[in-house]
Amino acid sequence: IMKSHQNTFIPMNIQEKFGKRVRTLRNKKGVSQEALAFQAGIDRTYMTSVENGKRNISIQNIEKIIKALGVSMGEFFSEVK
Repeated sequence: IMKSHQNTFIPMNIQEKFGKRVRTLRNKKGVSQEALAFQAGIDRTYMTSVENGKRNISIQNIEKIIKALGVSMGEFFSEVK
């Protein structure tokens, strides 16, 4: 997956890919960032930075978010390439 930057394509980094997948699944579930953050037990502003690809997120928080999304690790990462 690439993103455009002034007519140049730069590959998304893993944080951006992870955040995009979180946002996609959260929207599919029909919940707000705030609700998902609450269900995962993390701060809403942290969730925002995760979705925006600004966090190098810990494995513990990855697990919390994926559980709150109600999907398996395999399902979550099947679309992260």
